[in-house]
Amino acid sequence: MNIWCTNIEKKRLVLTGFVINMAMSYKGASITIAQDENSQSLCGDGVCVEIKMTGNNTGRVESKIEIEASLDTVWNILTDYEKLVDLVPCVAASHLVEKKANISRVHQIGRINLPLGLKFSAKIVIDYNEKDVEILSHGRKRYLEFKMIEGDLKFFQGKWSVEQFNGGNCEEDDIDSSLITRKFKTVLSYEAVVKPKPWMPVRQVAGVIGKEIKANISSIREAAQKVIN
Repeated sequence: MNIWCTNIEKKRLVLTGFVINMAMSYKGASITIAQDENSQSLCGDGVCVEIKMTGNNTGRVESKIEIEASLDTVWNILTDYEKLVDLVPCVAASHLVEKKANISRVHQIGRINLPLGLKFSAKIVIDYNEKDVEILSHGRKRYLEFKMIEGDLKFFQGKWSVEQFNGGNCEEDDIDSSLITRKFKTVLSYEAVVKPKPWMPVRQVAGVIGKEIKANISSIREAAQKVIN
């Protein structure tokens, strides 16, 4: 991605800090980019991100990855909001402001370093809705929905889904602390709709989000698999 240094383009780059609920440093895997007029794909290291322009300055970002860990392990990483500072390089601060039932409101400050010594930061407030576990015939599934309350975009909303495949039936009575020691295939999926403010081009915004979510989802896999290895 090109880096601009004019005052107008600096405003555009500020939005990168906004992506702090999903931004982690990318660690060396090759990236293949395929794109057409309305879509773009970033693939590498066992994960692909699909970016689609849906019109009216709006874009959609989707990604998915397989993880050899339990649903609970992956879920705990996703929802440990105050430890994002330790996991995500561009998160300067992350504080749980309020929790009511399954809704967690988090205030975060994102900061990124750019060439020529430039630094950009942004503050956001985002609500996370932690859905209850669904018991399925093949395993379990859980959703973490999120919505920006305040921030640098006009609209940003989506969800994480964590689906654990056991290879057999899973009843509620079978769910206990021993799950973490078993072998699982868990699929972590992400989807979000983003609509920038008028002076932000959605293709650039969605592209930034896509690259950051690719790095993030790979890092979540790495962290989850370290728990059980």
